[in-house]
Amino acid sequence: MTAETSQTLDRGLRVLKLLADTDHGLTVTELSNRLGVNRTVVYRLLATLEQHALVRRDLGGRARVGLGVLRLGRQVHPLVREAALPALRSLAEDIGATAHLTLVDGTEALAVAVVEPTWTDYHVAYRAGFRHPLDRGAAGKAILAARQGDLAEPSYILTHGELEAGASGAAAALVGVSGIEGSVGVVMLADSVPERVGPRVVDAAREVADALR
Repeated sequence: MTAETSQTLDRGLRVLKLLADTDHGLTVTELSNRLGVNRTVVYRLLATLEQHALVRRDLGGRARVGLGVLRLGRQVHPLVREAALPALRSLAEDIGATAHLTLVDGTEALAVAVVEPTWTDYHVAYRAGFRHPLDRGAAGKAILAARQGDLAEPSYILTHGELEAGASGAAAALVGVSGIEGSVGVVMLADSVPERVGPRVVDAAREVADALR
């Protein structure tokens, strides 16, 4: 802590992070032990967070993340989309295929930004808001691959026909971006992905990750 920071706010944010990392909630005693503060402080923190719907307590007294966090989270996607658009535009124009940024949303992959090339005669129609299972399609599989280890550099995933008949995809996970799981990719009408596309997608994913740091 420094003179410019708030100890109370710091503790409140730490409470939210602790609760976000558990599926079953935490008791006041558990939070007290993890924060290294007495129970009275924890009660006050929880009461304040509850007033803003950021925390809720169940009948057993366990604290969990509240629905108010969702309202804050909805504002994240536009910011992420804005940061990613320059790299996506460059990727779409360079490859001549539809480029997209996909983020994890629960157990699904959610396309939050899509850019179509301007010069091609035809390309795959892919809309922002499209959802699919994480284990289908290049975008989701790239994210799952990144979960398997601490990757120093992103690698790419290629798929064909998993989300749309006749379409191939390439995607690379965002690496080194705190609090965000996602990938950058392209989808094209082709039997296979040209050799240069994979490395180009990796470069675009790195550009987006740099913009989000």
